[in-house]
Amino acid sequence: MRHIGGMLVAQGQRERAVRSDSTRNREAILAAAADCLTANPAASLADIALAAGVGRVTLYGHFSSRSDLLHALLHHTMARVESELAALNLEGTAWHALDTLVASSWKLLNDLNALRGVIERELPEAEAHNSHGDPRARVEHLLARGRADGSFRKDQTIEWQTACYFSILHGAASEIREGRLTEAEVQRNLPQTLRLLLEASNGSS
Repeated sequence: MRHIGGMLVAQGQRERAVRSDSTRNREAILAAAADCLTANPAASLADIALAAGVGRVTLYGHFSSRSDLLHALLHHTMARVESELAALNLEGTAWHALDTLVASSWKLLNDLNALRGVIERELPEAEAHNSHGDPRARVEHLLARGRADGSFRKDQTIEWQTACYFSILHGAASEIREGRLTEAEVQRNLPQTLRLLLEASNGSS
């Protein structure tokens, strides 16, 4: 019985080690994919496997295709974005909260701009659009808060304003990728543009 118990313990330890190695390999592949595709959007799965320090068989064991890897990378990236945005302190006035959210959202989006470009080109538009999840809910909640205290206009729907918010941020990032805008231009104009979009006036509150 003692021998059988020892075998079971050893088997359990081996299984945990295999799962741990699998998790590390998956994380290494995702990290390498982000780095490789940011540096070279045409990077191949072989390039990514080499950068991750794993064999192609190991990579394909986790991701069956480039599309599969990009789907996982999209959700991995959005999880990182959500983690950082969830930690923001959005107390104070609605305008202060909006400025805080916009500054952090833009920094994240700008940091991930090249990678986002690869994902948007290679994945269906709906997939990338629907990946916002909690960030979208956070914006909608903030807009409702600003309406309640009279800061934000109410003559447009929250859904429309949310769509405008994300379109402006992602549109600016796209223009930077194409070389038609500079990061400095966006940083200078983004807060004012959103304020003009949302600010309540006598005829719109």
